Amino acid sequence: MLKEFNAEVQELFLRMIVTNAELYVRVTNIFNPENFDRKLRPVAEFMVEHTVQYGILPNTTQIKATTGELIEAVEDLDEAHSDWFLNEFESFTRRQELERAIMSSADLLEQGDFGPVEKLIKDAVQISLQRDMGTDYFDDPAARLNKYYNQGGQVSTGWTQMDRLLYGGMSRQELNIFAGGSGSGKSLLMMNLALNWLSQGLSGVYITLELSEELTSLRTDAMQTSMSTKDIRKDIDNTALKVRMASKKMGQYRVKALAAQSNVNDIRSYLKEVQIQTGIKVDFVMVDYLDLVMPVSVKVSPNDQFIKDKYVSEELRNLAQELNIVLVTASQLNRSAVEEIEFDHSHIAGGISKINTADNVFGIFTSRSMRERGKYQLQCMKSRSSTGVGQKIDLEYDINTMRISDPDVDDTLSVASQAQPSAQALMDKFKTTSQVGQVDRAVQEQLEPPTKAVKGVETNTKLKSLLNSLQVNNKD
Repeated sequence: MLKEFNAEVQELFLRMIVTNAELYVRVTNIFNPENFDRKLRPVAEFMVEHTVQYGILPNTTQIKATTGELIEAVEDLDEAHSDWFLNEFESFTRRQELERAIMSSADLLEQGDFGPVEKLIKDAVQISLQRDMGTDYFDDPAARLNKYYNQGGQVSTGWTQMDRLLYGGMSRQELNIFAGGSGSGKSLLMMNLALNWLSQGLSGVYITLELSEELTSLRTDAMQTSMSTKDIRKDIDNTALKVRMASKKMGQYRVKALAAQSNVNDIRSYLKEVQIQTGIKVDFVMVDYLDLVMPVSVKVSPNDQFIKDKYVSEELRNLAQELNIVLVTASQLNRSAVEEIEFDHSHIAGGISKINTADNVFGIFTSRSMRERGKYQLQCMKSRSSTGVGQKIDLEYDINTMRISDPDVDDTLSVASQAQPSAQALMDKFKTTSQVGQVDRAVQEQLEPPTKAVKGVETNTKLKSLLNSLQVNNKD
């Protein structure tokens, strides 16, 4: 049963506001005179006009003289009464706005114009007071930082180079875009990133507006099991066993196909349904891809890409903030980028609007021939969190399993350093050699710097002096 906000309740709202002006300040953003009954509406209108003109609420005498209505103050108004007022006034405003939105939508519905109707209803339902005071920056800096880094505020991508460039990884409540030409592997990149996060125990959803759920899942099977799609077809049972075994160590994952030209509300509704029916706490969402999504905020032609993508990117970023998720999507590069060796904002299809909204944007340089050679290259086109704009990231690609991974540069360096003899071992070997002048070339090379010396310049004088000294001592 709907709560009744009759004229007496509405009058009590106004009386409490007259008694405590702070209450009016706290509800100013949702205070609308049109929501009040006809008799009280002039009072509410006068309150707004007087406050705008003089910066102060009118008193009861001024209200009586102007409107003819006696709005008496409330005696013994305490904090508990104030809490009641805020809760009830919020509910009252939301109900009134929703009722008027429905009434205003009747003509639009008859015309079949559903876009504005959806916005009217959405705006009414989302009416709320701002009670969250935000973060007290100086209160407890250590707790604030630990909350951000230790409670999932930032998420490692699983690719060392990208994590370094982003100072740790991608963050929740942010919009990340991979931009690439047709056939550059945008979807493959997002599927691989999703697997990286699943292996960290995170749970997520892959929204595909282009590929089917079955094909998207099949590609993920290949990445997960290290089997080619050809081999998977030959051995479905083994594939299924590997996937089930992997699931025990990974987060939960859903793949959902939505029709092209779906909007952010469609995505939001699905995510909420997932959480209700499965209990999954969604950590990340992949939307494949941005260019196929339509905006909710405005009615626009799919061909008007600049306007469309501007609103879609803003709505996707708002969704990431609303649900506290890492949101990743992709976008098309225009034809002018095909032969370029460096990307800039002009190469993004639809223009700079998406770039302005996104928090991180990476351009995909990888061509089909590069993938055949096992190479995958990205360029950072924008980052709010780092100074890595313009830098490139080199990754490895397995054409059979479609897995994108780090080139293991660090591991290679580590092995090389372990194989390098210690300085003491080299010196011991050197001292025990009977013919100092015929020292093993390998030992000499280990003593020389790894880089080539500039011609005519002594590159390691200390070691040269030591050699000469040892030779002299040996002759003696």
